[in-house]
Amino acid sequence: MSKKDKKVKKKHSKDGSKKKDHSKTVTKPKPQEIVSSVPADQQMKITKKIYKKELARLQKELIRLQEWIKHKKLKVVVIFEGRDAAGKGGVIKRITESLNPRVCRVTALPAPTEREKTQWYFQRYVPHLPAGSEMVLFDRSWYNRAGVERVMGFCTNEEYTEFLRSVPEFERMLVRSGIILIKYWFSVSDQEQELRFQSRIDEPTKRWKLSPMDLKSRSRWVEYSKAKDEMFAHTDIKQAPWYVVNADNKKCARLNCIRHLLSMIQYDDLTPKPIELPPRQKNEGYIRPPITDQTFVTEFYIPESNAGDAKH
Repeated sequence: MSKKDKKVKKKHSKDGSKKKDHSKTVTKPKPQEIVSSVPADQQMKITKKIYKKELARLQKELIRLQEWIKHKKLKVVVIFEGRDAAGKGGVIKRITESLNPRVCRVTALPAPTEREKTQWYFQRYVPHLPAGSEMVLFDRSWYNRAGVERVMGFCTNEEYTEFLRSVPEFERMLVRSGIILIKYWFSVSDQEQELRFQSRIDEPTKRWKLSPMDLKSRSRWVEYSKAKDEMFAHTDIKQAPWYVVNADNKKCARLNCIRHLLSMIQYDDLTPKPIELPPRQKNEGYIRPPITDQTFVTEFYIPESNAGDAKH
């Protein structure tokens, strides 16, 4: 009897009726529920008004954290990784917009040059690490090797394996040197990512955000998922664990991430006391040059009150 005939025989019972092939019954998985450590009765439901109020409050706390980092000469590294269009840039923007760029800076490196490709892999990231009194936000980081480089074939299997072996030790070394290392992964659903990609396509001011690599990532969604799982398995270490941010709702993701970041560093309120302006220096014989000697920017836009005066 051929293999084909054996398969046909197995599909029928003794009475000749077809058997149910239970092996082919596929149960559609339920959507993964987000596990929250906050009791439901203590969670805050966000409206546009509440979002603005909470964001303003958290940004004031970020200023207090900034002053503490300066005072204690702390060295802080925050890594932002995740799916394309997951909202990493939006969170980074809300963190930095109220802070001193001399204390808190963003590092977003381009693709490595031919020279950098020959260096020790971590070498091009090391110069961007913080000194005392600094916080550096990495908008993508050395984890490119575990994500895009792995999936798109930009690194060899040997380079990838060496990265997974090296990065835990590299990060432990950073922590031992006194760096506070915090790692965030922004998780977004397939459906939400598609909506955001389409929004970028439709909106000219956002289209620059959509790179050819982003489009390729859509066709390799599962491969990226596997790469992320493998990355977590090797790099979710005690000294520098991964913190996953549910990013399907941008506003909630921003608030949750900033709130968590503030909880990671104990700080005191060192907000400077109110400042009194000194009196303006008196004019003792200073003669201002003629205003016609200066070149001004054309005033195409003017205040509304001036516009009204110009009509009369």
